[in-house]
Formats: sequence, C-alpha cells, structure tokens
Amino acid sequence: MDTDAWRDRIRAFADEREWGRFHDPKNLAMALSVEVAELVEVFQWMTPEESRAVMAGERAGEVADEVADVMTYLLRLVDVLDLDLDAALTSKAQRNAERYPVETSRGSSAKAPPLGAAAAGSVAAVPPVEVTVPVLGVDACRAGWVGAVLEPGAPRPRVVVAPTIAGLVELVRESLGLAVVGIDIPIGLPDASLRQADALARQAVRGKASSVFTTLTRAAYAAPTRAEADSVNRELVGQGVGAQAFALRDKILDVDDWLRTRPTVRVLEVHPEVCFATMAGAPIVPGKKTDEGRELRLAALAAAGIARPSVLTGSGYAADDVIDACAVAWTAARYASGLATSLPDPPEVFSDGIEAAIWR
Repeated sequence: MDTDAWRDRIRAFADEREWGRFHDPKNLAMALSVEVAELVEVFQWMTPEESRAVMAGERAGEVADEVADVMTYLLRLVDVLDLDLDAALTSKAQRNAERYPVETSRGSSAKAPPLGAAAAGSVAAVPPVEVTVPVLGVDACRAGWVGAVLEPGAPRPRVVVAPTIAGLVELVRESLGLAVVGIDIPIGLPDASLRQADALARQAVRGKASSVFTTLTRAAYAAPTRAEADSVNRELVGQGVGAQAFALRDKILDVDDWLRTRPTVRVLEVHPEVCFATMAGAPIVPGKKTDEGRELRLAALAAAGIARPSVLTGSGYAADDVIDACAVAWTAARYASGLATSLPDPPEVFSDGIEAAIWR
C-alpha cells in the first residue's frame, strides 16, 4: 500500500469539494473515532470465533467499508498534521521493542510503564550550564515570538514578547549586549534537497521524531499558496507539503528575511526536544502540553542550570512556548561557553550562505 499516494488522493478529493475548512485535527480525530466505533459495532455481539471468521461471512463487505473509512480519516489526519508517518511508526516500533522485551512479554497482556517517564528530567545528563554572557532563546507563539533572556548573575530567565523576530531581538538589545540568539525555527533553507539537520535531529529524539518537521525548499516557501508550494517541493525533492509545514511559512520567512540583513549577533537554530533529550540523557516522552510533560521539562531545565521562569503564560503565549524558549536559551548559553555541538557537524550551507544545523 502506497500511503503517500493515498494521502494525496484523499487530499485532492477533499480539495475539489472545498472541505478543507472542515478538516481541522479536532474534527478529523472525532470523525475517526466515530468510524472506529462503527467498526466495533460490527463485532459487538460476536464470539471470538465468530469475529475471526467474519471475512468469510455476510458482513465481510461491511467490515471492509468500515476499515476503509477508518483508514481514510487516519490518512487525512496524518496529512493535515503534516505527520511523518514512516518516522512515527519506526519510532513507535523501536520504543515498543524496548518497552516489551520478548523475554518478559511473551504470552502476557500486562501493560509496561512508559519508557523514561520516571527518569527523564530527574537527573541531568550534562553539568549545569554557566551563563557567562547575555543570550536569548526564542520560540514562536500566537503573539509572534516569545523569548527567554539569560543574563550572568540573574536568578531566572526573563520573558519578552514581540510580533517579529527583528523586533524581539532589538527589544532585548536596548538594554543588553546579546552574544547569541537561539531560535526554534528552520534556518538555512535547502535549494533542491532535504536537510541533514532534520534527519539527524529525528535520530536524537527517538520516540519524539514526529516533533521534527521536514524543512521545505526555499522555492516552496516562496510560493504563496500551499498547493503551489506542494507542486514546487514535489518537483525538487519528491515530497509534498502538509498543512502544518506550510503553516510555519510566515514564521520561517520572518526569520529568513531578518537573517539576510546580516544581524550583528550569532544566530543558531535550536530544537527544544533535542535540547531536552541532551539535558536528560533521553527524550522526554510525555507531551509538552500535558501537566506531566510540563513538569518533566521544567525539572530537566532546573537540573541543567535554568531556573523556572517567574512567568509561564501571558497574552499570546502559553507555558510550553516559554519552556521551549528556555531550552533554546540553554543551548545558546552552551554555545557561548564552547559546549554546544551541531547536527550535522560541520553545518551544511546552501545557496543562501546561511549555516543549516540544529544545535544542542
């Protein structure tokens, strides 16, 4: 089964009928659950033996239809989320193999505890960072950009917000001589290839690989619509453009435009989940928007030398935005101290002349 071909076919079906406006992740997930329930209804009162023989009976067509409906909504959800299905399946299979070893799981239906749930964030895998110069970590948010400022001698990060990346950096530079700015956004856009940085970052966060999006080509980001970007990107690298990847377009171009003015500060691309995996010695599996995930990430930051910010939420930004910005600032401080490493090493450089690497 060619899932990419079916995903494209389902997308075209929806686009021709102008159904895209209805296909947000929430609605698709709800529709998927309804189709699964309809599949369950077929088997509801069957004995185990009857369920095993269903495809030889009169309800075989009904089962096939319901399974097809489930698959249709699942692939549509994957497309809208811009989820790398192959990476997600590979990552999940690896974690399942670790979580359920053959020698302890054979013949048992007992559920094992999540990998890393207890340990991640409890012990730092690296020494606490020393902030020797002012640095800024930045994450995108609804208000534009939220930054975490680290200063020598300051007890905790200071949170700043601005609608543009240039405005945010200048706001901080009004009072501080920034040495390094780290940003959670792709920097260094490829011409006609995939970036090594994205592939290596996925390897560094096994179990969270789907959090690393594939960076599109520069020509795709220059396209004004997702449909045009999809066509351009497929022609150049053979991959389509999902809704979530294209949704980052304005943020990516904001940073790219600013970088092409050659700002007089060192700028790094940083991925928060790569940072947390480096801090804790393993990826932090619980989602960053959950209470558990939030506390594990704050604990990892504290163990790595970054105190909890006094403010976690505000107008136009959420707690996970601030926590991610703090993780990015941690890497910026490591870079200033000569401790950070890049993926790849050395960074790639495309025609824009900008280094393309994810730092940690």
